[in-house]
Amino acid sequence: LAEENQREIVEFCRQEGLVLLADKVYQENVYVPEKKFHSFKKVSRSMGYGEKDIHLVSFQSVSKGYHGECGKRGGYMEVTGFGADVREQMYKVASVNLCSNISGQILASLVMSPPKVGDESYESYSVERDVILSSLSRRAKMLEDAFNNLEGVTCNKAEGAMYLFPCIHLPEKAIKAAEEAKTAPDAFYCRRLLNATGIVVVPGSGLGQVPGTWHFRCTILPHEDKIPAVIDRLTDFHKSFMDEYRD
Repeated sequence: LAEENQREIVEFCRQEGLVLLADKVYQENVYVPEKKFHSFKKVSRSMGYGEKDIHLVSFQSVSKGYHGECGKRGGYMEVTGFGADVREQMYKVASVNLCSNISGQILASLVMSPPKVGDESYESYSVERDVILSSLSRRAKMLEDAFNNLEGVTCNKAEGAMYLFPCIHLPEKAIKAAEEAKTAPDAFYCRRLLNATGIVVVPGSGLGQVPGTWHFRCTILPHEDKIPAVIDRLTDFHKSFMDEYRD
């Protein structure tokens, strides 16, 4: 988000008395130099709002970002602007849940306190982090370009995180075929893609989109050397699909 958008969100939450839940898991995954990460806590404090002005919960996880340890369940949240009685109830709810496994807890502590300049492991850590983020950036760009080269598909610039949300303009015949199959047109396309190629994407109709538009969400997570093969299969399927249902 642009910092101005964040300021608008902070102001709206303050005026309406809403709790602001800030998901920070992709704060390192920024792929364009003109964009910077700003935490909602930093933004709200820069606006002069303190603990008594806004309720804010910030989340971080070991399974997202450049860590990508999806099999390790660990994370943490920072809670600010809540009274002691509310925090006590939060701790109580957290205490009755199952704990993250030991490796997840260790990873969460490492995410909270990564190696610092001067530490023995800092050099190898920073190299590995930069290699991962650079690769994710290249993968995002390859898929973005591939989508924009498909007939009837447009995709916004991949600026960060791990997903792309291309918009697909489906032929009327495809939309009618989806209606006959009693499914949303984008879900129809995604199911055909899965059956033909084994590529799994999520239809936008399950995520919320402007009525009358169709999208799907895909990740940039396949290994970088496998992305060209994914693009080839996707391109061949899309051409065949459009030829089949061309108006």
